[in-house]
Amino acid sequence: MNMILRHKRVFGLLIGIVIYGLIPVFIKSPYYLDLFIAVLVNAVLGMMFIMTLRTGLINMGVIPFLGIGAYASAILSTKLHLSVWACMPLATIFTAVIALILGALLISSGSGGLSFVMLTSVIGMIFSVLIGNTPFLGAWNGIPNIPPPEAITLPFLTIAFVNKIPFFYLAMLIFLIVILASNAFYSAWTGTACNAIGTNSRLAESIGINIFRYRLAAFVLSSTLCGLIGSFFAHYQTFVVPDSFGMWQNIYVQIYAILGGMSFATLGPLVGSAVMTFFPEMIRSTREAGPIFTGIILVLLIMFLPEGLLGIGKYRHNLQSVKKALSSMFSKSKSGARPI
Repeated sequence: MNMILRHKRVFGLLIGIVIYGLIPVFIKSPYYLDLFIAVLVNAVLGMMFIMTLRTGLINMGVIPFLGIGAYASAILSTKLHLSVWACMPLATIFTAVIALILGALLISSGSGGLSFVMLTSVIGMIFSVLIGNTPFLGAWNGIPNIPPPEAITLPFLTIAFVNKIPFFYLAMLIFLIVILASNAFYSAWTGTACNAIGTNSRLAESIGINIFRYRLAAFVLSSTLCGLIGSFFAHYQTFVVPDSFGMWQNIYVQIYAILGGMSFATLGPLVGSAVMTFFPEMIRSTREAGPIFTGIILVLLIMFLPEGLLGIGKYRHNLQSVKKALSSMFSKSKSGARPI
């Protein structure tokens, strides 16, 4: 029991993985399995937004790196005819190289703030336009006929990617890789340094922390993992188009992180992603009203739940304290005492 209490986060994660992994056992509908796969993809994007945010950088260019991974994998598989299992790591490495070059240009030593937000916003806005005007990348028609992963042959089992279930478990595997990589980053000195930078960059710099180095490390790692899930996205959808990587998608990434709670690096984006993936489907008949509902959710979050849905326990405690204080004041006024 003591061991469980000491490692309750690990045990909670394992229980969550088991429960999520049992979804295809009880849910056979391809439509709902597609939504659960989308939840994992969106959760990864929200987690990567939080990773850079913890260094004090608001990254408005998360989606372009999803697109870089997707298009790189699509080109490798359709034009060079490489195996999908080779395309995914190669696309991830390519995304890492691009992230390193762009990150070095975007992040100057000790700076960030508004300039970084503006520069990444520009990247987020022009990425889909740039892809749409590049004939080699299929222009606005995108790249169709991207092959799914080849079948995996085991001694007693052959896994063929002919339906949603194998893709569901592949998405879960990538999600676990992202969690392990993120936890390794947060648990190491890099995580401590990034938290210090995010809290007070000048104070962190005064004690010898290289702000540029750690911000660049967070930016490159988050972008690389976006490229990995982007590669999966391309082979799962079997096509990519520029409109899938527009600026509006960047805004949704922030909602995934904020809605669940940015204090929760893994569970927060997962909860936010689940809500924002299933909720639009429930109002699909009013698709044009989607942005209105999204705006309303954002306003309500900022006003009433600035720490997200997972921080609701804190507000409940605060409301109880307010209720007790009001009850105390009311009882004093009834007894003749003056309330302060």
